[in-house]
Amino acid sequence: MVSVADLVGLTVVVGINAAIAALATRFIRVRLDTQWGVALYIAVLVPTVLFVLTLVTTGPIGLGPDLGGAVAVLGVAVVLPFALGVAFDYFWMPAPEEVELPDTLRES
Repeated sequence: MVSVADLVGLTVVVGINAAIAALATRFIRVRLDTQWGVALYIAVLVPTVLFVLTLVTTGPIGLGPDLGGAVAVLGVAVVLPFALGVAFDYFWMPAPEEVELPDTLRES
C-alpha cells in the first residue's frame, strides 16, 4: 500500500523534473538559432538530465514509492515531466523571438 509520504515524494520528483524540463527547454530555445538543433537538443539532452536527476532523487535521497519496474519509473518520473515541461514552454510561454529585451549596454 502506498503511503501519503510516498505520494508526496513522487509529486516532488515529478514537479522538480517538470520544472527542470521547462527551464532547460527555454534555455535551449533562447540559445540556439536553428529549428533542428533545438529539437535535437531537447529530444536528447533534456530526458538525459531528467533521467540522471531521477536517479539522484529516488536513489540516495529516497523520494517516491516503489513503482514496480523500470518502465513505470521512466514513464512517471521522466516522460511525464518531460512532456509537461516542454508543453509548458512551447504553449504557455511566449516564443523567444517575441520577447523584448532591454538594452543593457551602457557607454561609460
